[in-house]
Amino acid sequence: MALQHFQIAGEILIIFLILIWNAVIQIGGEIPTTLEGPFIPVTVPLDKSFRGHAIDLPDNDPRVQRNVTGYGPEQISVSLSSTYDSVWISWITGEFQIGNNIKPLSPKTVASVVHYGKLTYPMTLEAKGQSLVYSQLYPFEGLQNYTSGIIHHVLLTGLEPNTSYQYMCGDPSIPAMSGIYHFKTMPASCPKSYPSRIAVMGDLGLTYNSTSTVDHLVSNNPDLILLVGDVSYANMYLTNGTGSDCYYCSFADTPIHETYQPRWDYWGRFMQQVISKIPIMMVQGNHDIEEQVENKTFASYSSRFAFPSNESGSSSPFYYSFNAGGIHFIVLGGYVAYNKSDDQYKWLQKDLAKVDREVTPWLVATWHPPWYTTFTAHYREAECMKVAMEDLLYKNGVDIVFNGHVRLVYK
Repeated sequence: MALQHFQIAGEILIIFLILIWNAVIQIGGEIPTTLEGPFIPVTVPLDKSFRGHAIDLPDNDPRVQRNVTGYGPEQISVSLSSTYDSVWISWITGEFQIGNNIKPLSPKTVASVVHYGKLTYPMTLEAKGQSLVYSQLYPFEGLQNYTSGIIHHVLLTGLEPNTSYQYMCGDPSIPAMSGIYHFKTMPASCPKSYPSRIAVMGDLGLTYNSTSTVDHLVSNNPDLILLVGDVSYANMYLTNGTGSDCYYCSFADTPIHETYQPRWDYWGRFMQQVISKIPIMMVQGNHDIEEQVENKTFASYSSRFAFPSNESGSSSPFYYSFNAGGIHFIVLGGYVAYNKSDDQYKWLQKDLAKVDREVTPWLVATWHPPWYTTFTAHYREAECMKVAMEDLLYKNGVDIVFNGHVRLVYK
């Protein structure tokens, strides 16, 4: 099968419909390929009337406000582990701080506990995890520093495939537990077992357009969300909360590329309605780099989300793999070393060598910056990554590639 490249437009949702059961049945029980297509779309039509509203939600929008007290959990999300039998539950407790005299919260203040069980059954199972706090610091006078609330990650194990579970997260000893949420595990990996729908989107941000995109996503009822980079666009702001559509046009004299970290909290609050029940898998993007003191980068991105790195043999949150039924997904990092002598390349070689196409016939790779584009602003921007990795992907028969970054749709 030829390698198919897809670039996902900013704030436009693509529903990834390969291998839905209806299509399987129509083609005599065989796995459909692009050679049998094109297929008639069965997604809910996209409402194009929202175009032209790429304006950020303001700080006072009720959808981005903190609606818990004390150590009540917020910004709750689900993400997959490498296989169907485990998932990650993540959330934040306590309030972030921003200013000149901030004092990080202690992760030891509150426990990381999830109570869970099959849907409609008692939540008799319990899992405990780890917590952390990150800071975004700037060594320049007048810039405001930031420290997060306490971020929790708990791995639930021993789950059955294609099964709905309910859960509560928090610290039962305070008590400070969330309400009841639910999620559905991925199907077991085999050639005839797939998620019904996978939503792929990129460069989402938190604009009024974003809200329409998310509404469209929800109306299509996906089993999994893949966000191919550029999450909150907090780096389009100064630390005092002043934003711009073009950072360097408006803030050319800043001593460092600033960010307004509360935008990440706003994004987590807005998205909780969706990603507390539909697993989301993240890909690093250029707007997530966020340089700070001592040249640290990606502090927010790598802290707020859980990644199946250890489970898939990776030492980094920027590249990892996971299965979703008969699909093996490979997530690569376009902004971390990728040459043949680097850890990412070596990990990719090992991961590809372990793929069993009798179990996962479909092999999908994703990273943020596209290798092929005619868009002038990003033309050949990822050429070095392409030179380093393209042959390896071809030799191992990767079927489909998803990219973001260029806010146009290519196929």
